[in-house]
Amino acid sequence: MTQRDATETAAQQRLPPEALYLPFEAGPHRMLMGLVARHPDELIEIDEAYPAELAERRALLDRRRDEVFAALAVSEQARRETLDRVAAVLPARYPAWFARHGDRLRNRLTQEEWDVSRPPCDPLELAGRLVQEDLCLIQPTDAGPMLQAAVLCAPSRWRLHEKMGRPLAVIHQPVPLYADQLSAPVDRFMRHLKPGKLTERLNWSVTDDPALFQIEGKHRTEPDPTITAANAASRLFLRVERQTLSRLPGSGFVLFTIRVHSYPLARVLAQPGAAARLAAALRALPPSMATYKSLPPFRDALLSHLHAVSQA
Repeated sequence: MTQRDATETAAQQRLPPEALYLPFEAGPHRMLMGLVARHPDELIEIDEAYPAELAERRALLDRRRDEVFAALAVSEQARRETLDRVAAVLPARYPAWFARHGDRLRNRLTQEEWDVSRPPCDPLELAGRLVQEDLCLIQPTDAGPMLQAAVLCAPSRWRLHEKMGRPLAVIHQPVPLYADQLSAPVDRFMRHLKPGKLTERLNWSVTDDPALFQIEGKHRTEPDPTITAANAASRLFLRVERQTLSRLPGSGFVLFTIRVHSYPLARVLAQPGAAARLAAALRALPPSMATYKSLPPFRDALLSHLHAVSQA
């Protein structure tokens, strides 16, 4: 092993632990955007899950590309901008793992080097092969913001090809309360977001499947008798989406990133007070939202388990 290889292997071993986000709270359910301002370099997260998640993303792009990548012609400039931005952020925020020399970007974690001025595939696809985040490009239009391109390797029970080229208001029609409470604020935010700003929001649910790539499973209601109060901690997972939004200055598109975290419920409940907060948040969900999130199959068993943990 050369000194360079040894240095890069050591860098890979120093990947930080995956962040644990617990965005649920006790209190009445509220449909809010919940945006928090972040530094623009916080666009991307790199952590210990990087090797496994990148391998999965690349396998999906190689074998099931039509399901995880789509781009309409109108997004061409925005796709180029997205790669440029990712290729600038990675070495700036993570210089131990990424290096930039002119147009060449070296990924020390995978031992690869790319000419980002001449990517070997679509620029958006290459960006999606470098990071753990999914990358969606949204165009402001008179009909509202529209999804025009995406690398989506961790869908939360939806199919990319069904949403392409559609306004966000139409895409979110299945989401309870969205039309009445969020559609107008979201459209307004998309219109007024300024270049150079990055905002973050978190979205959560509880699932019985830890897989990142999930295209089916919404609106399930049939009880699952195999999930009980006794085994809920080992059978269920907290699925959290860390989402960011930022304006691409050249094209005017909004870059919407989604990093999915799938935590074993046992890890979540080891945090002080988490069981009581999660139980309160679940009880506060309107029935339509609970069904949308496919909670009915195990909701009662989960609440019984959370009660036992919070009383222990």
